[in-house]
Amino acid sequence: MTPTVRPTETLLAHGLGGSEYLPVPLTAVLIGGAWALTISFAVIAFAWRTPRYGQADAGRELPSWVTALVDNSWVRGVISVAALVLTLWLVLAAFGPDTDENPLPGAFYVLLWVGMTVLSALIGPVWRLLSPIRTVLRVVGAVLGPRVVGWKAYPRRLGWWPAAFGLFAFVWLELASPEPGSVAAVRLWLLSYVVITLVGGFVCGLRWTDNADPFAVYSTVASRLAPFAKNADGRVIVRSPMNSLTTLPVLPGTVTVLAILLGSTAFDSFSAIPLWQEFVDERADGSQMVTTLLSTAGLLVFIGVVVVTFWSAARAVGGVSPDLRRRLPGLMAHSLIPIVIGYILAHYLQSLVEQGQEALLALGDPLGRGWNLLWLSDAHPVYIMSDHPTFTVTLKVLFVVGGHMMGVAAAHDASLRLLPRRHQLTGQLTMMVTMVCYTFLGLYLLFGG
Repeated sequence: MTPTVRPTETLLAHGLGGSEYLPVPLTAVLIGGAWALTISFAVIAFAWRTPRYGQADAGRELPSWVTALVDNSWVRGVISVAALVLTLWLVLAAFGPDTDENPLPGAFYVLLWVGMTVLSALIGPVWRLLSPIRTVLRVVGAVLGPRVVGWKAYPRRLGWWPAAFGLFAFVWLELASPEPGSVAAVRLWLLSYVVITLVGGFVCGLRWTDNADPFAVYSTVASRLAPFAKNADGRVIVRSPMNSLTTLPVLPGTVTVLAILLGSTAFDSFSAIPLWQEFVDERADGSQMVTTLLSTAGLLVFIGVVVVTFWSAARAVGGVSPDLRRRLPGLMAHSLIPIVIGYILAHYLQSLVEQGQEALLALGDPLGRGWNLLWLSDAHPVYIMSDHPTFTVTLKVLFVVGGHMMGVAAAHDASLRLLPRRHQLTGQLTMMVTMVCYTFLGLYLLFGG
């Protein structure tokens, strides 16, 4: 079967964009999204007077065989080894030709970055099992002992800051570097990641991979939307994601991690707007260095705006002690997770569905030598979301608005738990306004450009 020809000029980097595919005018979408958030806040504020979530062990235990399957060392070992083999296979691609057919950039940007997010949001922090470096460290630690792996405690004051720097390095490579799709650029980034993660893992053990590995922290953040978890007894339970959200670790760097994820995705949309592209082109005048500097500055501005607005909104409440006010941004940070994941899905899900197929099929011939592993080269991707543009953009709107509504509910419940009674409603107003602005701006950047 001959695949459908799709000129790259007709598709944006991360899927369909523009308001022409919306079932209603863009203005109606923007106003409707803002009103949906406002009305939902009003209903929640008056109908939801006591905290309902924040219980780590809340949920229903699944049958014991589910826990036995999840904890089975053979099952976990097979999955970890399969992930390690796939990683080694991609190492071949890292030394293959620097062409569009090389599977490394697609596997890196789409299968890893977006695919891991979706899996984590569905079933839990999968990177703990899939990470090839963690697998190597566990094997070495089991054979050689703590004298070789984990001979020093991970400093708590570092928190998630190393992961925040790693996440920024990733989004900078994708959105601001001179050649993000270059195999050489991806290879250099991955080599740096492997060296840093391995050295840190040998020094601080698996604690380093839990807190400093950017992909592990990203997976942990997304997993707070998963309906599955484990209780204190180690049993697998199913529960409301609203209860899972409150288990987000509050560590140094937590707010910055979420701001990087949200701000970078927003900048990705903004960077596709012709006005920004014209601004960069006029000032760069063909200079790659100037283009990179301007893109880096734009990326930092978007991340900084998220940090400042969320930090300010979380602290803008009366009747609390200075210590609680200082801790409020971290204690409220989990309310950003649905917004972050909703916007990421709206922006990148189409890439996962369509470009993900291309990346998988390209794995059949990583060196460009005409191989046909598992007959992958005989298959062709199906561009199902591009073939149904109205459904696709409607789904994107639902992801953005739904994520923000869930974020409002999480912030409201947290306020009921954290704030004094007479400030529980007024203390949420600045956060509510901030989330309405996030919704309006997110929808505009996604479709208005």
